Amino acid sequence: MTVVGALADRPPPYGYPAPPPTYHQPQHPEVPPKYTYNYAVVDDYSGTNFGHTEARDGYKTEGSYTVDLPDGRKQTVTYVDNGDGLVAEVTYEGEAQYPEYKPEPKYPSYPAPPPPPQYA
Repeated sequence: MTVVGALADRPPPYGYPAPPPTYHQPQHPEVPPKYTYNYAVVDDYSGTNFGHTEARDGYKTEGSYTVDLPDGRKQTVTYVDNGDGLVAEVTYEGEAQYPEYKPEPKYPSYPAPPPPPQYA
């Protein structure tokens, strides 16, 4: 009976809680990237016209994009990357148009000053 009484008089033990369960990160297979996409924008109101297309299979990426330049030409960039660096070919369609520059002076206009006061 003395042993039971001695255990009942002891304070509860303090210490670190049990460690949480171990987390195992899910294993995802190493799949080489493979995709294709393209888009195009043609807006007659704003004059916007551009597009892009690209395809990737593993380390090989091929694509091209086009854009209308402000000088009236169309620029096309075709590129290939086999994992060892990007190789691009840039071509232009059309002839650059530069309107003749005609500076026109712009003078600010101010309202007329009020008439001077009249004293009698």
